Amino acid sequence: MFGPRDEPDLAKIAMAGLPYWIAGGSGTPETLAAAVGGGAHGIQVGTVFALSSDSGLDPDVRDQLREGIRTDSLVVHTDPVASPTGFPFKVVEVDGTMSDDTNYQARERLCDLGFLRTPYIKATATPGSAARPGSDEESPAAGTRSIGYRCAGEPEHMFVRKGGEADDAVGRKCLCNGLAAAVGLGQQRPDGYVELPIVTLGSDLQAPRRMLADHPQGWTAAEAIEWILGSMVPASSGPS
Repeated sequence: MFGPRDEPDLAKIAMAGLPYWIAGGSGTPETLAAAVGGGAHGIQVGTVFALSSDSGLDPDVRDQLREGIRTDSLVVHTDPVASPTGFPFKVVEVDGTMSDDTNYQARERLCDLGFLRTPYIKATATPGSAARPGSDEESPAAGTRSIGYRCAGEPEHMFVRKGGEADDAVGRKCLCNGLAAAVGLGQQRPDGYVELPIVTLGSDLQAPRRMLADHPQGWTAAEAIEWILGSMVPASSGPS
C-alpha cells in the first residue's frame, strides 16, 4: 500500500520556511525529539490517546484493543476500499465489528448520516422533469443546474443512479455509522439491527505497548502527554 515514494523529504519541507508536524509512527518521546530536532514544530499522535481512559471509545472495545496489544495479537491492516472517500483507511481486526466480512455482508447498505458524501453536479433539468421515483433528491427547476450528494457506501443502485461507477462501490463501508458505534453511538434500526463498530488505530503499536508496560490498568490522556514530552519539558525549579 505504502512505499518509499510516500516517505517525506523533511529537508525540502523545512526549506519552505513554514511550520510542519510529523505524523505516522511518531507517537513516542524519541520520535518527538527527532522531529523537533529536525525542524518540525511537533508530532501528530492518535493511538495512545484513542486507547487512553479519557477517549470516547466504547470501554469494551478499548479493553479488547488493550488486551490485543498486551498479548501481541492485535492486527491493524490498511484497507484500500473501506472508506467511501477513496483514501486508504486503517482497520483493526476486532471480534464483533465490521472488520469481519460476515458482519459487513449482513449489513444492508445505507447512508443516513452523510458526513462523507461527495458533491456532484446534477444533469440540467428540462421542462416537466422530476426526481426519479425513490430518489432522495429534489426536483430541480427547469433549465438550472444543481448540486447533489452521493456516497460510495450507500446502496449501489442509488450511487450509480447519481452518476457513480459501480466498481467504486465495491467493498465500501459506512465509516459514519461504524465510527459512531465505536464510541457507543451505534444506531438501532426499526428492524432491530444494531450498527456495529469500525475501529481504527495506527499500525505502529510501539507507543501503546510501552504505555501498557508502565500502566497495566490503563492510562489517562495527561499521562500520555507526560510520557511523550518526556525530557523535553524542563524540570520546574520551584518557587524562588
